[in-house]
Amino acid sequence: MSIDSVRNFIAQDMSAVDEVIRQKLYSQVALIRQISEYIINNGGKRLRPALVILSAGVFGYTGKHHHQLAAVVEFIHTATLLHDDVVDESALRRNNATANALFGNAASVLVGDFLYSRAFQMMVEVNSMRVMQVLADATNVIAEGEVLQLLNCRDPNVEEDNYLRVIRYKTAKLFEAATRLGAILGNATEEEENAIAVYGMHLGTAFQLIDDLLDYSGDHQDTGKNLGDDLAEGKPTLPLIYAMRTGSPEQTSVIRKAIETGGESGFDSILTIIEETGALNYAKQRAYHEVEIAAKAISQLRDSHYKNCLLQLAEFSVTRNY
Repeated sequence: MSIDSVRNFIAQDMSAVDEVIRQKLYSQVALIRQISEYIINNGGKRLRPALVILSAGVFGYTGKHHHQLAAVVEFIHTATLLHDDVVDESALRRNNATANALFGNAASVLVGDFLYSRAFQMMVEVNSMRVMQVLADATNVIAEGEVLQLLNCRDPNVEEDNYLRVIRYKTAKLFEAATRLGAILGNATEEEENAIAVYGMHLGTAFQLIDDLLDYSGDHQDTGKNLGDDLAEGKPTLPLIYAMRTGSPEQTSVIRKAIETGGESGFDSILTIIEETGALNYAKQRAYHEVEIAAKAISQLRDSHYKNCLLQLAEFSVTRNY
């Protein structure tokens, strides 16, 4: 099974999710509509909403609330992107200008706030306290992750455990929440819900590890971002952390300075050190380890096409080039 077959399998559900998104994006304020539609319709893998659909399917859910909650998850994700790009001063995402580059920082932040608040309006409509608890907890943890990452920027002393904590808070938590939501809708047992949540957490961790790896090895036409963006922002991601840990004193000194200055000394010298220390291979191995944990977590769940799709998404997360 390929990623395209996964998309085809849930195409009807994802079309229903897109329709919910279109309806719920509406605002009487034209600028809100303009910016929201720009970023929502500007590519993206729709991986997080797909996890809601697939996890609900794993547990035999046959209602319509999974479309609503998939849209909620996408709105929360989009709000974090709007805020992220302002904080990072990013100019390019998904091979297009970021919203803040086109509309300004203030408008991007405020429309991000609108999407957050609209997401909470939508989750209330599902009328499940458990659903609201999962999403409220997730958004709070994500916010903590954003602040933790801000504290890590330009800090060459960040250790691997600290880096992974940021990933689990900032990225993987929403993956985990997406899988929990499907389980809740499908009336999964507590053990089943926790199993698929472990899958979501480790899938999200692997996904971000590969994202950070692609910042040093990807093609910007594929990734939709400029190569070296993380270094320019002074982010100590795993390739840099590993290269500092295993490189020579001279190599470590070069990377430390690059993190502190946002790579002012040049990207090529850092890339050479990363390649010489095998840092990219190490980061990929860590991602594969996370995927193995994810797959094992759902191994006891009932076999189904939905479960096979989850396993395929895990494989895609570490083999993709975008």
